[in-house]
Amino acid sequence: MTNTRPLGRSGLSIAPLVLGGNVFGWTADPATSFAVLDAFVDGGGTMIDTADVYSAWVPGHRGGESETVLGDWLRRSGRRDAVLIATKVGMLSGPGGTGLHPARIAAAIDASLQRLGTDQIDLYFAHRDDPDVPIADYLGAFDALIRAGKVRAIGASNFTAARLEEAARVAAAQALTPFTVLQPHYNLLERNDFETDLLPVVLDRNIGVVPYAALANGFLTGKYRRTEDLTGARGGRVGQYLDPRGRAILAALDAVAERHDANPARIALAWLMAKPGITAPIASASRPDQVTDLIAAMNIVLTPDDIAALDAAGA
Repeated sequence: MTNTRPLGRSGLSIAPLVLGGNVFGWTADPATSFAVLDAFVDGGGTMIDTADVYSAWVPGHRGGESETVLGDWLRRSGRRDAVLIATKVGMLSGPGGTGLHPARIAAAIDASLQRLGTDQIDLYFAHRDDPDVPIADYLGAFDALIRAGKVRAIGASNFTAARLEEAARVAAAQALTPFTVLQPHYNLLERNDFETDLLPVVLDRNIGVVPYAALANGFLTGKYRRTEDLTGARGGRVGQYLDPRGRAILAALDAVAERHDANPARIALAWLMAKPGITAPIASASRPDQVTDLIAAMNIVLTPDDIAALDAAGA
């Protein structure tokens, strides 16, 4: 059985890796998505992360496709009690308006619950901050969902340190449920915002952290090493990393992977799991065989020398 970690002060505990659901109904069709989900849970995974906006960027999609696939799997598998579901609001417009307007949050949660086929979301994220809505207003809307039993805990994604700290102060002052989880952009290539600004806040307030893009859109798997490798759905996104720093990070990953009889993907995830403040990185898989790397990463223990070498390569 995989060891679990407390997710900040949320009251939830999770395995040290979260399965990203952005690919469900996009690069993974429903049958493949079901196989990925089965493999992840069979391997000890406990939390699935999705969002109402997944995958509105695909021509012909409107958003909600990932939640629908996940809901179909929950019904087919009967495994709702075996997993924790995280989803998000704030990037998909619809009934109630846009962003984090309270009416939008109220409408969006019901739509997500219907697509997921469940009566409660374990962790509900503000997908991004909304400067047009007072923090007290959207925290009040989230608090109402918790009191109604529709949500167990709330989190913030893509928030700055200043706004995360302000939200904590507002929640305390007005006796509202605070954000107890943060979902930031953080990996071996994208470090500065989290390590410099956000880390002191999450440590001070015991906020759980589940960083997204843990593998930098696949770059940290080692799949993209030459310009001619930049193909596929994510190829265009990872070209920015194909520079001397990116190559140095890949070289360090290769060296540590060799010592652990592993591969770069597993080491990149294990590095995140070992970093201060991190509860569990989020990574997605569009094929069942890719889940093997995710599961294996949960059982790799890096040495201080391993971590120092990886830190130095991306410094």
